[in-house]
Amino acid sequence: MEWPLLTVALNQAEDIVVARHRARQVALLAGLDAAGQTRLAASVSEISRNALAYAGGGRVVFAIVRATPMLLVVRVSDSGPGIGDLDAVMEGRTAGRGIVSARRLVDDFTITSGKRGTRVTLSRRLPEGAVTGPADIARIVAELAIDHAPSPVAELQTQNTELIASLAELRNRQDELVRLNVELEDTNRGVVALYAELDERAEQLRQASELKSRFLSNMSHEFRTPLNSILALSRLLIDRTDGPLTAEQERQVSYIRRSAESLAELVNDLLDLAKVEAGKLEVRPRYFTVNELFSALRGVMKPLQQNNAVELIFEEPDCPALFTDEARVAQILRNLISNALKFTERGEVRVAATFDHETRQCTLEVADTGIGIAPQDHELVFQEFAQVANLLQVRAKGTGLGLPLSRRLAELLGGSLTVRSTPGVGSAFALCIPSALGQAKADPPVVVSQPGQQRGVLVIDDEETSRYVIRQMLGGCGPLLVQEAGTGAEGLRLARSSHPDVVLLDLRLPDIDGFDVMDRLRADPVTADIPVVVCTSSILPGHQRRRLSHARAVLSKATLTREVMQRALSDLWQTGPPSAMRESSE
Repeated sequence: MEWPLLTVALNQAEDIVVARHRARQVALLAGLDAAGQTRLAASVSEISRNALAYAGGGRVVFAIVRATPMLLVVRVSDSGPGIGDLDAVMEGRTAGRGIVSARRLVDDFTITSGKRGTRVTLSRRLPEGAVTGPADIARIVAELAIDHAPSPVAELQTQNTELIASLAELRNRQDELVRLNVELEDTNRGVVALYAELDERAEQLRQASELKSRFLSNMSHEFRTPLNSILALSRLLIDRTDGPLTAEQERQVSYIRRSAESLAELVNDLLDLAKVEAGKLEVRPRYFTVNELFSALRGVMKPLQQNNAVELIFEEPDCPALFTDEARVAQILRNLISNALKFTERGEVRVAATFDHETRQCTLEVADTGIGIAPQDHELVFQEFAQVANLLQVRAKGTGLGLPLSRRLAELLGGSLTVRSTPGVGSAFALCIPSALGQAKADPPVVVSQPGQQRGVLVIDDEETSRYVIRQMLGGCGPLLVQEAGTGAEGLRLARSSHPDVVLLDLRLPDIDGFDVMDRLRADPVTADIPVVVCTSSILPGHQRRRLSHARAVLSKATLTREVMQRALSDLWQTGPPSAMRESSE
């Protein structure tokens, strides 16, 4: 709904003064503050001047529009030729007309222009409660009817007053900006100084950490030599290499050996911790199954189960093969199981494994029914040399390095080590690692032979490095008997004598090239049925590829990966036994 208030005709220059004066009056009566009145009056004055200058005249209509909040709307219209370059004017690319300045002084601004004239709508939002309905509209209209002809001199004085006030406001803002700039410069200088100090402290901490790691590493190595000597000599004594021992002597030597073993364990943990911190601990991923890992741990940890009231249980894992550092995973689990056995007086220590097929994450959990850990100490146990005070701590000696090292190793494997525990109920430590190290979602390894079924592989390649790489890529393919030949002649001899299930053949050989080796294999009735997979770094033209038409696969060494190799062998061996291969290849 819209309530009209006043209309001003624009026929001569004096009418611009009237329009400006009326805009200020309407704004005052509608409840706008002094700044709002000045902005609306200036905006109306600019647009009115345009209407008179470019169209020869027009009119200004003031109205109140019901909205939330209420709006004071001013429409300035003319019947001129319109603005041909309106977009350029609105974007500020064409100077003059004052339209851009007028738009900045109001809350909402719309303009349309064509051959029939130009129409500009200016809007200002009114304060809440300033105009509520017809009664307020009637009051405003009545007030406006009292004053019709403003004095140009008075209007000029008003403009001068507004200009002086605006200049004073601008000066105050400028002074405030200067003050803020000074404060900002001081703050910046302080921040720069703080960063410099932080950099210096960080460098000191880095040097201290490096020095600590170097010290731990060097001292650990220095400790190892005498410890190994103590362990070796105590073993000689216990084995009675140089003669019998009395019962008391055997007991003393056993104490010496156990103490040396404990010290060696501490030294090894310190050395591993130093390597992790220095980023020098090597990770050697390989394929293995959790079942194999549990079987090995079961044998290693069984002697530690000295309390008959505690049962060590390994659940049957339901996980695919993992590609990560088996030795480090086993080290983490040994620490967790050893701690669980130390702090469990009765009940069980249960080792389990689960696999999340969506995230490709394997979770290995060691849960016990021991004394538990208070919530406030859950992170404390992962701090170096920290130990939680409890009744069993006196009997269960330790260095406080096992759990911190285990968490570092877990992070090194791309995973995490967390704990859930309730005092008096037990604890559960969960090691979560990706199924393939360095790959967020890796495909599980391809099993290319059945359990217990050994396949024979002959690698013919003159490069020792290439043969080593191929051997590594064959890991996880099941039981394999791998033979190697560095020449074509040796390869032909081994193929005849051992009759492998597949030949992995390089084409560039020092005596007989790979093409001739493959031809001779096919020509010999003894080896004709052996499938050949070519592994080459050469770029093969068409005529050479045609010579390899009988190869079961041609793999490029430049893009060869474990998965590619396994897939090739899997496809090869799933087609049937060698006799069936011979029929299909012919």
